[in-house]
Amino acid sequence: MILVADGGSTKCDWLLLDEKGEMVLKTRTKGINPAVFKVDVLKARLRENEDLVKLIPKVHRVDFFGAGCGTESPRLQLLQILQEFFSEAEVNVDEDMTAAALSATNEPGIVCILGTGSNSCYFDGEKIHMEVQSLGYVLMDEASGNYFGKRLIRNYYYKTMPKELALEFEKRYDLSADTIKRNIYREDNPNTYLASFAEFIFTAEERNGYFYKLISEGIKKFIESRVLCYKQAQNVPIHFIGSIAYFSEDIIRDVAKPYHLEIGNIIRRPIDGLIDHYKNNIIKAS
Repeated sequence: MILVADGGSTKCDWLLLDEKGEMVLKTRTKGINPAVFKVDVLKARLRENEDLVKLIPKVHRVDFFGAGCGTESPRLQLLQILQEFFSEAEVNVDEDMTAAALSATNEPGIVCILGTGSNSCYFDGEKIHMEVQSLGYVLMDEASGNYFGKRLIRNYYYKTMPKELALEFEKRYDLSADTIKRNIYREDNPNTYLASFAEFIFTAEERNGYFYKLISEGIKKFIESRVLCYKQAQNVPIHFIGSIAYFSEDIIRDVAKPYHLEIGNIIRRPIDGLIDHYKNNIIKAS
């Protein structure tokens, strides 16, 4: 059986497929990102999932697609961890952009991830091509969860957030300066911490167009820096993957119009789209 994983900084989804490509099991662990988490944390997150432990003798192949795996050093580090854990299986590790592309389309297009972090690629129908190397949540990640989390915190402290929203925001989160600075500068995975604030955008009541303006500004920056950098942008569909994209679909379509971009599929979780890819392209061919 084949175990397929889609890993991010916040969570990692795992699918077990049988010899016909049918899903036998679906499970989830905490985030698996080798560029963010230490080795002992990654190993612990695998061990604490009972479903995965039980699958060790049954799985003959593990295909892991994840954030942080686009750089060789963390990719090889995770490969070693997974090979040790799934000792009876052939293990492959690839970046999350590959999973996003395979789940979104079989045709040429630009594929974008808007989740905890953000990224984009051009997919030629077979391989992905990256025009810009991602430098992570500090320098890039426009329109991602951690980008919007930072914007919310800054707006709250600069007092540019509508007063009613600010009151609701401070009731829901611990916004003391000490807490925020400790989590960002001293605790592990600050990108996930920042992204946790983005939920407020999609669960609080819109006031004075504040959320629309916030999201549209982020999407505009993303399109200008991570979509228009591809010469194919005006000629192929632009697909979006991830929770931020899924809940911002209407705004994405609005912001894209002046750029004359064709918006394609918008998918919340790439792991579900991977089932069809494996059934039609991997298992049938084996």
